Amino acid sequence: MVSCVNARYARHRLSSFLISLYPRGVTIRIGIVAGEASGDMLGAALIAAVKERCPDAEFIGVAGPLMMEQGCRALFPAEKLAVMGLVEVLGHYRELSGIRKQLIHDFLADPPDVFVGVDAPDFNLGLEGALKRGGIPTVHYVSPSVWAWRRYRLKKIARSTDLMLTLFPFEAAFYEEHRIPVRYVGHSLADAIPLEVDKAEARRSLGLPPEGEVVALLPGSRMTEVKMLGEVFIAAAGKLHERRPQLRFIAPLASAATLALFKEQLRGSNVPIIPVEGKSQQALAAADAALVASGTATLEAMLLKCPMVMAYRLKPVTYWLAKRLVKLTYYSLPNLLAQRALVPELIQEAASPERLAAAVQVFLDDKQAAAQIIAQFREIHLRLRRDAARQAAEALLAMCNKDRAAGAA
Repeated sequence: MVSCVNARYARHRLSSFLISLYPRGVTIRIGIVAGEASGDMLGAALIAAVKERCPDAEFIGVAGPLMMEQGCRALFPAEKLAVMGLVEVLGHYRELSGIRKQLIHDFLADPPDVFVGVDAPDFNLGLEGALKRGGIPTVHYVSPSVWAWRRYRLKKIARSTDLMLTLFPFEAAFYEEHRIPVRYVGHSLADAIPLEVDKAEARRSLGLPPEGEVVALLPGSRMTEVKMLGEVFIAAAGKLHERRPQLRFIAPLASAATLALFKEQLRGSNVPIIPVEGKSQQALAAADAALVASGTATLEAMLLKCPMVMAYRLKPVTYWLAKRLVKLTYYSLPNLLAQRALVPELIQEAASPERLAAAVQVFLDDKQAAAQIIAQFREIHLRLRRDAARQAAEALLAMCNKDRAAGAA
């Protein structure tokens, strides 16, 4: 308890010190570029946290609607950077290159005190490199997965950014090992999701009965993932339903397109699966166990204390290449964070309906095993809960002050 009080006091002192560096009337300017919805959310929280300490701070760059609501002046909308897939990126290469050149020109002509690239590494690292060479301090927020594959990018990261802000502790350890300046700030989802889950309220919100067992099915956020896993998850649910006729299923899909595809896959099945658009967090909070595609959904399931089985399938050629490129012992975020096999991972041929159903059934049959994994999920949640936006804001303000002190000298 004393250490918690001391930590809060130290944070208060640091925040007061940072505010004193930038009294009202002394404006700091921060360049910022974010792509996609997740980057817009992180960027908006970061802007709000900086403005708590420095109300006169100005932000300019590439922003989504949430960042613009916080007062960021957008030279370009974030949706311009939300291009995924090799063919799609090549099709937009000229436009993306033009946006980056314009940003470099504008920022070098009127330098901000610091620049922060929020995720979007393929776009931001090149931009950060040009700005850093021009004397502007650069920060990258959200590490690329260099710890998993394409480690040659470490040299580019070292050249491009003065500080890496990571969401996970194992990422920070990786950068420290490679002598790249890093600060672990925690994950905003861990801040937003409460430690204790209200299962009854989650079930009410989804129209599920308060009693009885529920399994959530999350076959992925992309069309390709739902194509590979949707029918497999439905078949696994069917096997579970044969053994437990009272079992109910909820399937939150990320978009209208993936929802329509899943409903088509579900046609003809008599398994009681309720497909819904969005509402993944409510579904995981309501469930006793979940089948989850590899990705951010495994982090959500862990934070919502839902015992899970992770599954993933790729096309055979893609999987053959991935096995040779990706250097990981574990693939799901809970296992990466625990550095051990906390949740079952069933990949490619192992992700069969029979094996998926059997793995989920363990959590339904063995309440002690489910309770143990929930307790371990809670421990990891506590480690990730660091007030990420505040930590990132403090890192940016410290970078601004360092640069100004160097200029004064």
